[in-house]
Amino acid sequence: MILYLDMISGISGDMCLGALVDLGVDPGWLEAQLTPLVKGFRIKAEPVFRSHLRAVDLTVVVTDTKTSRRYTDIQALIQGSDLSEFVKSGSLAVFEKIARAESVIHGQKMEAVHFHEIGGIDSLVDILGTFLCMEKLGITRVYASVVPLGSGFVDCAHGKIPVPVPATLAILEGIPVTGSDAKTEIVTPTGAALAAVLVSEFGPMPPMQIVKTGYGAGKRETGAKVPNLLRMVLGRPVIRREPERGRPGAGIGDRIFQAETHADAVGQEAFQQESTCRESVGQPSDRLYPAGKDHIWHEQIAVLTTQVDDMNPQILGFVMDHLLEKGALDVTYAPIHMKKNRPGTRVEVLCALDDLDAMVHEILVQTTAIGVRYQVCDRAVLHRESCQMDTVFGPVAAKKIQSPDGSWRMIPEYEALAVIARQKGIPLKEVYAQVAGEGQA
Repeated sequence: MILYLDMISGISGDMCLGALVDLGVDPGWLEAQLTPLVKGFRIKAEPVFRSHLRAVDLTVVVTDTKTSRRYTDIQALIQGSDLSEFVKSGSLAVFEKIARAESVIHGQKMEAVHFHEIGGIDSLVDILGTFLCMEKLGITRVYASVVPLGSGFVDCAHGKIPVPVPATLAILEGIPVTGSDAKTEIVTPTGAALAAVLVSEFGPMPPMQIVKTGYGAGKRETGAKVPNLLRMVLGRPVIRREPERGRPGAGIGDRIFQAETHADAVGQEAFQQESTCRESVGQPSDRLYPAGKDHIWHEQIAVLTTQVDDMNPQILGFVMDHLLEKGALDVTYAPIHMKKNRPGTRVEVLCALDDLDAMVHEILVQTTAIGVRYQVCDRAVLHRESCQMDTVFGPVAAKKIQSPDGSWRMIPEYEALAVIARQKGIPLKEVYAQVAGEGQA
C-alpha cells in the first residue's frame, strides 16, 4: 500500500495519528501496543467536523506528569523494546531529527540537551504510534504535498519565538515548503520530522487506486481560509496504460489499472459445481482483474534484476529461500558471463508492486549487488487456489487451476509427494505416476 499526505493545513504528531486512526486503526489496539513501553497515558479519539468534513480529533491524555526523558533515555527505551525493526528504526530516525535540530539551536551536544518536546509522553505516543499504524496498514511508501508553513509568534519555554519555529525550519532543510495564510504554527517539530523521515517524494499525488481516506484534526484556530486538517489518502500503486486501438469505449478508465476483488460469477459457479477440493482457500488476489470471459486474469507486477560475480554461490540458495519467505512471487537464477569474462549469476525476482521497495532492500542486503534494475510489467495468469486432492495415498496438498475454457485441474504439490515417497520407500516418479490422472476436475 502507498500513502499520500495531503497537508491541507500543515502537520503535527496528533494530526498524523488521528488521520491514521481514521483510516481504520483501532485506538484501543494502539494503546495496548504502547502501554508496555510507555506508562501514564491514554488515547482519546473523537469525531469532529471542520468545514463540514468529518475528522478524528486525537488527544494523548497524559496522567504521568513527573517522568522526564532526555534523548539518550528515549534511544535506550526504543532500542530495548520488543517493537519491530521497522517501528524502531523509523521512530529513532524521527527523534534524531528533532534532537539534532534542537542541539544546534541551543548550542549543545545532543546527549546533553534536555528536550521537553521529545521527552514528553505525548510525543512518544505520536511518533511510535505513527509507525505502528503504518506497519498495521501495510504501507510501504509515502508521498506528500509541499509543506505549508504558518506565520506569527508562539510562546514556548524559552519565550516568544517566530513561526515557523527554528527547530521546524532546521528539520525541513532540503524539503519543499510554501507559505500559507495561517496566522499561527501549523507544522510542529514532531510533524516536520515525521514528514522528513516518512516521505519519499513531495509533490502531486501519484497515480493510485484509492482504498480509503482519513482526516486528522488540528486543535488550533489557524485564522486560515482552509480547515485545520491533515488528509491521508491510502491506495494501491498503479501506472497508466495506453488504450487498445480500435477498441470501443477505451477511455480514461481503461488506461488506469482497476483491481477486482472477486472472480466473475461464471467462474465461481463452475468452481462450486466441479470442485473436489476440501478446505479450498483463497480468492483471486486483489491485484488481479479480468480482461474478458476466457478465465484469464491480468495483473501488474514488478520485475527486478541484478547480477553478481563476486559472491559465494552457496549463499545464493539461502538468498532464494529468503526472498520467497519475504513475499517474492518467484526467484530465478541464470548463468552469465560478465566483464573480463568472469562467470556470474543473473538474479530475477518477481513481486507485487507493494513489495517493490522491500525486495530491492533485501536484494541489496543479502547479496553483493550494488544496484537493482526494476520495471512494472503486465502479466496474464490462470486463477489458482490451494486445496487437497484425494489420491490412492490419501489427501494430498495441491493447487487447483482454472483453464481458459473454465474447466479445472489439480496439480499435487511436490513437497507433499516427496513426503509420501520417503514414507513409503518408493521412487518419487512412481508416486507421480500413481497420482497422475487424478488431478482432472
